Amino acid sequence: MEAATQRFPGVLVQFEDFLTPNAFALLDRYQFKYRCFNDDIQGTAAVALAGLMCSTRITEIPLQENRFLFLGGGSAATGIADLLVKGLILNGLTEEQAYEHIAMCDIHGLIVSERTDLQDHNLPYAKNLPGMSFLETIQQFKPTALIGATGAGGAFTKEIIEAISSINNRPVIFALSNPTSKAECTAEQTYTWSKGKAIFVSGSPFPNVTFEGKTFDPGQGNNAYIFPGLGLGVVAAQIEHVNDELLITAAQALAQLVEGEDLDKGSLYPPINEIREVSVEIAKAVMKNAISQGLTGIKENEIEGLIKQVLYDPTY
Repeated sequence: MEAATQRFPGVLVQFEDFLTPNAFALLDRYQFKYRCFNDDIQGTAAVALAGLMCSTRITEIPLQENRFLFLGGGSAATGIADLLVKGLILNGLTEEQAYEHIAMCDIHGLIVSERTDLQDHNLPYAKNLPGMSFLETIQQFKPTALIGATGAGGAFTKEIIEAISSINNRPVIFALSNPTSKAECTAEQTYTWSKGKAIFVSGSPFPNVTFEGKTFDPGQGNNAYIFPGLGLGVVAAQIEHVNDELLITAAQALAQLVEGEDLDKGSLYPPINEIREVSVEIAKAVMKNAISQGLTGIKENEIEGLIKQVLYDPTY
C-alpha cells in the first residue's frame, strides 16, 4: 500500500476477491490510513442498501420498520449488514435496535451466540436463541426481506419463497450471488412462487418475466452502479479516505435516481445503459458529502469542473 501510494500519488486502491478474514483484516488495517475501499464488502453493501432503500417506495414500509434476514455469513453478507446497521441508525434506531432488526443464517442455520464456529464479523449478529433452520428462522423472525449472498444456487427454494410470501404483501427478495448458476433463485421462480408479490433483485442479469399478464423487469444489484461513481468522486476530490457515511451517501444518491416507471416494472435500479450518468450523480453526491465532513479541500463550486477533468471519455 505504501509503495503504490508513493509510486502513484493520489491513487485509490480497490480491494476485491480476498478471503473473508483477510478482506476484513486488510480493510480494518488500511481504511483510514490510505485512500482505498473493498468492493466485495463496501461496494456490494452500498448497492444492496440502495435497493433496500428503494424497495420502501413499493412496500410503503419505512426502512427502520423492516426486518432483514440474510442467508450467508461471508464478506458480502456481513458488509451489507454492517452498512445497513448504520443506515437504520440514521433513520432513528439505536445500535441495539438496529441489530435486532437483522438476523443471519449460514449453512448451519441461524447464527446464534452458543455456536463456537463463528468469526469475529459474525458475532454482532448472533442471537441469544436456540439453533434453528433457515425455514424455521423465517417462520419465527418473520422477515420482510431476504438477502442471499451464499454462492449456493437454488438456496431460496419454493418452500422458502412461499414462506416469506405468506407473511408479507410484498416480500423483498435479493438473490445476489453470481454468476447466474449460483443465484439463490431465478427471477421466474421468484415471481411464480410468490404469485407476483415479490420485489426481486439479483446479482446476475435475468430476462423479463411475465406472470399473469404483468411483465416484470428485474433489477440487477450490480456493483457497477456504485464503484465507478464512488471512485470518480474520491479521485476527483482527492478525498482522504472512504468511510461509511460516503457509502451511505452513494447508496442514497443511487436510490433517488430510480424513476417511477422503473418501480412499476419491479426494478429497484436505474437502467444499466444510464450507468455513466448515474456514476456522475453519485460522484457529485460523494464529493458534496466529503466537503461537509472535511475530507477534502475542494469547494462545492469546483465539483463540476473536477469531474470533467478526470471523467474518462472513450471517444477517439
